[in-house]
Amino acid sequence: MCVKPIIAPSLLSANFNRLGEEIQMLNRSEADWIHLDVMDGVFVPNISFGMPVIKAVRQLAEKPLDTHLMIVQPERYIQVFKEIGCDLLTVHWEACTHLHRTIAQIKENDMLAGVALNPHTPVSSLEDVIQDLDLVLIMSVNPGFGGQKFISRSLHRISELRKMIERNNSNALIEVDGGVNVDNMKDIINAGADAVVAGNAVFKSENPEETIQKLKQR
Repeated sequence: MCVKPIIAPSLLSANFNRLGEEIQMLNRSEADWIHLDVMDGVFVPNISFGMPVIKAVRQLAEKPLDTHLMIVQPERYIQVFKEIGCDLLTVHWEACTHLHRTIAQIKENDMLAGVALNPHTPVSSLEDVIQDLDLVLIMSVNPGFGGQKFISRSLHRISELRKMIERNNSNALIEVDGGVNVDNMKDIINAGADAVVAGNAVFKSENPEETIQKLKQR
């Protein structure tokens, strides 16, 4: 039986004037996770939202919070993100001096641990920690802004990562973030992805719930 992909709509693309309504829509939909992009204006050239907003989202959301930290020194905030209700916490390989220690910290705080790779970072960089990970996030755009075009080379990177996971008997899921839409969804899943982050594709569509359903059907 074919396993349906995990769909994680990104709140970064939601209408913040109606954030409560947008979250209720995701609760009703076939979305599996709610993706939160946390940006600090240092690691990436943009600032998004922080702890108070996530805490408010947690009060309404009925689905796991998939939190992507695009920040420097993420290890300083791991416990706080647990306290405000995050379920999955992904840090960037490029932002962690002591990656293995940071992964361990996330797990010690009872969250699933993920590592994100920017488009220029070799997939092979994760070979030594792949068995410790619950998730790898392949950035298929340069992080920092929504609405960018999918980098086609990402398909090769997904396939390469899938082989690494299998070679190391890892249980890590592959998540893909950036430029995902109904048109390229099938190629992304066929390359080996388990989960996708969809922002504009969902929230800028005429019928977001229907779009999520279409992504689910790939």
